[in-house]
Amino acid sequence: MTTYRVAEAAELLGVSDDTLRRWVDAGRLSATIEGGRTVVPGRELAALAESLAEHPDREQTRAAAVSARNRLSGIVTRVVRDTVMAQVDMVCGPYRMVSLMSAEAADELGLEPGVRAIASVKSTNVVVERP
Repeated sequence: MTTYRVAEAAELLGVSDDTLRRWVDAGRLSATIEGGRTVVPGRELAALAESLAEHPDREQTRAAAVSARNRLSGIVTRVVRDTVMAQVDMVCGPYRMVSLMSAEAADELGLEPGVRAIASVKSTNVVVERP
């Protein structure tokens, strides 16, 4: 049976290690100890991931009013501006996301390296917003 360490499972679900541990403590996900490390069963993790995808908590985020459902929280790593456009590079977990937007939009959002942002992906467009 495939198992995942807490940090791996949290990364796969896009939550913090602490959140995953709270879910284990609350019985939302089972865990065992293997080789001195807490691990969760892959099948249970997959079922929880599917449940979260089907019934996300959209009340906590702006996503309840946005049609884009693929939202990746991350950090801005680079912003290249000219007089009209800006290229915004982000790292969202293991993913590198690049968005092209107006320089005015990047300025209004205060995008610069080190700023937290959310990449909302819909079709071929990446929409960047501040949390």
